[in-house]
Amino acid sequence: MAEDLQILEGNKEEQYQSLIPQIKGLLEGETDEIANLANIAAALKEQFGWLWVGFYMVKDGQLVLGPFQGPVACTRIQLGRGVCGTSWKEARTLIVPDVEKFPGHIACSSLSKSEIVVPLFRNGEVIGVLDVDSSELDQFNETDRRFLEEIVTLLH
Repeated sequence: MAEDLQILEGNKEEQYQSLIPQIKGLLEGETDEIANLANIAAALKEQFGWLWVGFYMVKDGQLVLGPFQGPVACTRIQLGRGVCGTSWKEARTLIVPDVEKFPGHIACSSLSKSEIVVPLFRNGEVIGVLDVDSSELDQFNETDRRFLEEIVTLLH
């Protein structure tokens, strides 16, 4: 597949429906996890223009920064800390409409206003999280949850 994305305007659901087959094409035949994480982060950032899109992977009992697109980020996050650490601990997607109201929020960027974090599972264990930040309040909803959860399953 060509490495150029076809960016679709329109409602969020239509954008995801256009993007998912393109992500599948990027991942097809590629076995390197870092390359695949990087391309997913880039595709999501390019399609939606969010502030920050990236992955944290579980290593040595903490989340360690992986491939991402956006401003520099926190390098390590402890279990249960912030939105990412809480998503990891609870093994569930978290949607945070206003990060300032999330107990223990880690402000890696003062520009971040809302966030969604989706855990990545392998053999029933959380192996990492997809973290997406927006510079706008209340940016994420159930549509994002549904499609981002589908996208991370493509990594298996």
